[in-house]
Amino acid sequence: MFLGEYQHTLDDKGRVILPARFRDKLVGGVVLTVAKNRCIDVFPRAEFERRVILLQQEVEAGEAPLSDLRVFTSKAFEETPDGQGRVTIPPALREYARLDRELTVNGALSSIQIWDRSAWGEYESGATDRFADGGDA
Repeated sequence: MFLGEYQHTLDDKGRVILPARFRDKLVGGVVLTVAKNRCIDVFPRAEFERRVILLQQEVEAGEAPLSDLRVFTSKAFEETPDGQGRVTIPPALREYARLDRELTVNGALSSIQIWDRSAWGEYESGATDRFADGGDA
């Protein structure tokens, strides 16, 4: 399970260091893809495969549009963290998530999310207010 919020930076080669406490769960490699709210999801490979199967089932049942599956898989990139726990974020994903140099890396239970730090600040502020007020985030 991935938990917590961490501040990191994107280097000149488009790499980010994933938090040390996440790395043991990522030794088999990861898949980076687009997520809702203009961030990037980073999944262990097995979890990505599980998500694709679930999304396929939702499409077949008419519960999700085929475009969701197409975007989720067509924007996916396989990556293996290097010895320092870095992954390269492809330019297309950096553009999608509007990443600047300053990033927030969040644990999202079965995945890791990478946000532009200012975008995360805006999202998190509203979500925290809704949570504190007892509403849906």
